[in-house]
Amino acid sequence: MIGNPGTRKTHLSIALGLKACVHGYSVRFFTAAGLVTKLAEAQDEKRLGRMLKELSRVNLLIVDELSYISLPRQGAELLFQVISERSERGSIIINTNLDFSKWEEIFGDRMLAAALVDRVTFKSHILNMNAESYRLKQLQKARAS
Repeated sequence: MIGNPGTRKTHLSIALGLKACVHGYSVRFFTAAGLVTKLAEAQDEKRLGRMLKELSRVNLLIVDELSYISLPRQGAELLFQVISERSERGSIIINTNLDFSKWEEIFGDRMLAAALVDRVTFKSHILNMNAESYRLKQLQKARAS
């Protein structure tokens, strides 16, 4: 899902994740920064292989807030590894507010970003969530009352 902040990408992702759980599917939810941190910690503790295997078994992986922070090279490579291994094997929801053409800013490497976009967009559904911020609308309503 691509869209401005406040357009309910996280809300919709959580709803889809809960619905998947109700139907017996396994789901994991991470912010991009949180996932990268967990992957780096697993690598430092020599348990990265186990974590990657666990993530590959999950039916639906949700990665939220991919765009708010630039990733260090090691983190970008680890995230690429997770997403690449899921390509065509498992479902993934990625929420971002950056167009694909700007993913180089997050990953710090043009080729890595291009390869990731190629994998993420192949056989996918891209939801354009660009709209007015829900939170901003609610604030404006409250002020008008």
